[in-house]
Amino acid sequence: MSDKINNIIEELKSLTLLEAADLVKQIEEIFGVDASAASPAGMVMVSNDSGAVSEEDAQEKTEFDVILEEVPAAKKITVLKVVRSLTSLGLKEAKELVESAPRPIKESTSKEDAEEIRSKLEEVGAKVSIK
Repeated sequence: MSDKINNIIEELKSLTLLEAADLVKQIEEIFGVDASAASPAGMVMVSNDSGAVSEEDAQEKTEFDVILEEVPAAKKITVLKVVRSLTSLGLKEAKELVESAPRPIKESTSKEDAEEIRSKLEEVGAKVSIK
């Protein structure tokens, strides 16, 4: 370790409990972090542009959006039928959705459901992405 870091460590060792608590509060305010949020061992915390670590960045993503990216003209009717079965949309709404690709088909769904929807749509010729 550098001398600067060693000096800081020595200064921290000399703090009373109240001084240490005050230091933590000030660090939280200045850097926009939460010292009480414990991270699992080995997890790397990535900061956003402001330097603060958002809770969303620290957790594994659990909700996914299925986006209909592209529908070949020759497969439009088949894709339309699959979209209707997956979304319970009426004919008019499903047609508008398919014709206005790229558009979300399903939002905030589980990874398993998103993968199932993607496979059904790709099976009939549509290009689909999961975000």
